Amino acid sequence: MSLYDSLLRPLLFRLDAESAHHLGMWSLSLAETACGVASVMRQRVKPDRSSLKMHVAGLDFPNPVGLGAGLDKNAEAMVGLFSLGFGAIEVGTVTPRAQPGNDKPRVFRIPEYQAVINRMGFNNEGVDAMAARLRELEWRPAPIGVNIGKNKDTPNERAVDDYLACAAKLSALGDYVVVNLSSPNTPGLRALQDPEVLAGLLRAVRTQVVGRPLFLKIAPDLGDEAVDAVVDVARDCGADGLICTNTTITRPVKHPTAHETGGLSGKPLFTRSTEVVRRAFKRTGGKLPIVGVGGIFSGEDAWQKICAGASLVQIYTGFIYRGPALVKEILDTLEEKLSDLGLDSLQKAVGRDA
Repeated sequence: MSLYDSLLRPLLFRLDAESAHHLGMWSLSLAETACGVASVMRQRVKPDRSSLKMHVAGLDFPNPVGLGAGLDKNAEAMVGLFSLGFGAIEVGTVTPRAQPGNDKPRVFRIPEYQAVINRMGFNNEGVDAMAARLRELEWRPAPIGVNIGKNKDTPNERAVDDYLACAAKLSALGDYVVVNLSSPNTPGLRALQDPEVLAGLLRAVRTQVVGRPLFLKIAPDLGDEAVDAVVDVARDCGADGLICTNTTITRPVKHPTAHETGGLSGKPLFTRSTEVVRRAFKRTGGKLPIVGVGGIFSGEDAWQKICAGASLVQIYTGFIYRGPALVKEILDTLEEKLSDLGLDSLQKAVGRDA
């Protein structure tokens, strides 16, 4: 049992979920002044493994295990997070103007199902604060993605202006840009996934994101035909990849906390998010890279996502429940899987079961 399992998680779980989040982020942010120490810590995970290196959307990833958006909303703890061995970090979601998000309480754990419900609502310090931190960052051992959204009080008719404003200030500072239209916690946001609306927005953002890959993050609650339509639009409008998926508004578990509104993440999301990865992979014939997100709690979970069609994976809720050791566990498992199959590259496993 790791130190996180035996001591840190029990202590953190005594706090309400959002307070624990802030404490964890504060602890990780302390590493911003000690890049040398962070580098030594990172090497203990052995993050740069030849068989696990991935070249996706023109970027080189030292390993396929990324941190999903939502944990480091303001790009405050990137050095600390990189010290844990991540192959990429996605910061945000960020909006043009700072906003407080939805009323508290707004984050709820369901430990019996290894799940979390959140209705944070894009609480963040705004694009200028994030841009300043990215400019000051001295150590970037792996790609950084910037996840962009719209302010809550921006009507959908003007949503493209918010995405363009974020892209203008961040696309040159991040390694890739993610358009987030799939959070359930900003009223009306998911309506922007309508194919006709989505096409216009993606084309506009594509003109602003020059020299950087552009990804689209989609919802797990789309029906299969809707997934096909969104994937087709993403491909036709110049997106370089998909992130599948965001949180779900469905409630596949029965629990007193499940009545809380918001997006559910964690183990109960694994099956549907993997189905979306597989469908998107088939729809594009494997030609549009996919980042698989949703319910990854082990190396086996990550392997299933990759075999379904994901070139990269991201963890978030699994990281909360399992702690930093999860990164190395996934990397070790993926290496073992490749060795058992006689494969010398993870790329050869992508979509093998799709």
